[in-house]
Amino acid sequence: MQVSLKWINELVDIESINLDDLVDKLTLGGFEVEEIIKLKIEDKNQLVLDISATANRSDSLSTQGLSAEIVTLLKKPVKTSNYSLRTLNWKTKTDKFSTIISNQDNCSAFVSVIVKDFNTIKIPKWIKQKLISSGISVTDTLLDFENYILLETGYTFAFYDFSKICSKLNSSNFTLALSTGNSTETFTANNDINYKLDSLTRVIRANDLPISIAGIIPNKNYSYSENTNSLLIEASIFDAPKIRQQSRHLGLRTDRSARYEKSLKNKYLIEALYRLISLLRISNPDLTCKLHTNAQIAKQEFKNIFLKYKTINKILGPIGQKSDGKNVNYIAPETITDYLTRLNFEFFYNKSELTWNVKVPELRNDDITREIDLIEEIGRLQGFNDFLITLPKISRIGKEDLTYKTRKKITSCLINLGFNELIHYSLVNETTFLKNNVKLINPLLFDCSNLRSSLLPNLITTVKENLKQGNSGIEGFEYGHVFSGDILKNFKEKECVAGIFGGIKKKLKWSDSEQVLTWFEGKGKIEQLFKQLNILIHWQSNTSKNDKILHPYRSANIYLANGIKIGIFGQIHPILASQLSISSEIYLFEFEIKPIKQQIKDNKLILYRKYSLYPKIIKDLSFIIKDDIAFQEVQKLLQINGTQFLSEINLLDEYVGKSIPAEHKSVCLQLIFQSKKTTLENKKIETIVNNLQSILKNKFSAIIRN
Repeated sequence: MQVSLKWINELVDIESINLDDLVDKLTLGGFEVEEIIKLKIEDKNQLVLDISATANRSDSLSTQGLSAEIVTLLKKPVKTSNYSLRTLNWKTKTDKFSTIISNQDNCSAFVSVIVKDFNTIKIPKWIKQKLISSGISVTDTLLDFENYILLETGYTFAFYDFSKICSKLNSSNFTLALSTGNSTETFTANNDINYKLDSLTRVIRANDLPISIAGIIPNKNYSYSENTNSLLIEASIFDAPKIRQQSRHLGLRTDRSARYEKSLKNKYLIEALYRLISLLRISNPDLTCKLHTNAQIAKQEFKNIFLKYKTINKILGPIGQKSDGKNVNYIAPETITDYLTRLNFEFFYNKSELTWNVKVPELRNDDITREIDLIEEIGRLQGFNDFLITLPKISRIGKEDLTYKTRKKITSCLINLGFNELIHYSLVNETTFLKNNVKLINPLLFDCSNLRSSLLPNLITTVKENLKQGNSGIEGFEYGHVFSGDILKNFKEKECVAGIFGGIKKKLKWSDSEQVLTWFEGKGKIEQLFKQLNILIHWQSNTSKNDKILHPYRSANIYLANGIKIGIFGQIHPILASQLSISSEIYLFEFEIKPIKQQIKDNKLILYRKYSLYPKIIKDLSFIIKDDIAFQEVQKLLQINGTQFLSEINLLDEYVGKSIPAEHKSVCLQLIFQSKKTTLENKKIETIVNNLQSILKNKFSAIIRN
């Protein structure tokens, strides 16, 4: 909201106030000044503040409202304008609308007047200047008066062509009423769009003629034009939730409905209407007014709020720059009384008990409902910078629970395996490759209309989008909650961890060419994860053929040793990979956190093996054998015959090339010898290695390489 300081100064004296002090005071008072704008209007410089007010302060969304706040914050006198003291001599008063509106009408006030002899639309120069300073374009139509009165008072009005309504009804005597829409009706708004009315839409009717969608937009057929010389002006206050509901239902939001959504009050509605008519009379001195409709809801009684001095000091704390714990200063009770007076609150002060029984004014009954709200107002006027900043004394540091420890351990293992943590939104749309059963009743966006039933779709989409941008190396994991439900609305929620990897060509050995990860290598990565977690798992083929994400023949369910399923692992479905233009060699996993956490909790016994104090002897053994002999067979044979000193066998290299006979491969093993009781002699180890070479020759016809 742009507000001219010149305009503010017409209502409250701010000429003697430093601009920086004013900005600081407004900001600390809850009205953040986004920008100070310098404008030149009619060869005169003006300063304009771009102010952002809180949504629950509809009373401050106008020049008058903001001026009243400045009066309260700075304790300045109000400049009373003449128009606020004027009254209009209505020629007649009618009762063509029920005097008391029922709560079901979602309307707290409804006033309409007929204005005749309106011959000239001439916008005064000073109004144009104020519109320009507020960032609004001048149109030289009645819209300028609408915009000006909205900026000045915060109230919005609707204008209709009275003659057009009378012509359609063949009568000037009609009744205005609120009613629901009829499904057979089509409403042409003044934005040239047709809207279908229904029971959710509230309509203002002249007899049976719909002239407006209540609080949102008028009917095009009865809108004013440049030839209009008689007006029907509607001044009303509609319920904010009902206006929001209608706007969403119709897909229509106007400046008028946006203001109603801020919960306007009808306290100064009539005064604003007086002001509007007095502005119209500037260029139309012979203009006549006739009150057509006057109705309002029965006033509600608001409960008083009991405010205690002890609670104020407990919440806000001491004031001042320093405190030694002995000489502590708090806000004086007299100062609090002054603040309540400046806020225009009615109250009774009990001096002996230091309590205030406060009655909140109508304009503030939405945002001030509890004692803490009053304390916030007192702190706002005092200035939150005046209070001492103290940190709470912590007796002990928080304790990590098992869930946090489990996630921390899994995260560490996955990062060690080369994964990066990813974060996605838990609200998704209905994807083509996965059905999300849990739908939101009232979603704000179509893309966020469902709760996700799996973490995998978002991971796949992230890889796809990164590939579009030329980022190929995306291997990541994500924690998140997934949701499921049935037709009976039995909903379940569980925490999972999911990941995606593969599809990238890498060199696993320096002598090999770049290759993508194979199924067995991907499976080995998952086994390595659970080995680090010290959890024993077993695999079972996934028999589900309706899965649109995972490969029907290259996916498996993973179970704990006790038979509890923890998740699934598999290769991406080739059809889905083709549709998304991504690699079909991508692997996915999704595990439930709860059973993993329980298994980690059950693994209470931690076994340690005594470390040998004696040095190792490492020998390399190279030989050529047939390529159909598995490494496990060789490893088993060497372990049996390597004596008690052979502690470890590692595969260093496996080579196939021109120098190697056909159907054979060259294998290089690392043999580690170590004793727990003595230092081994190299001569003794050479004897063991020679014996192992002889066994390999006899068992596998191996050719030993030097």
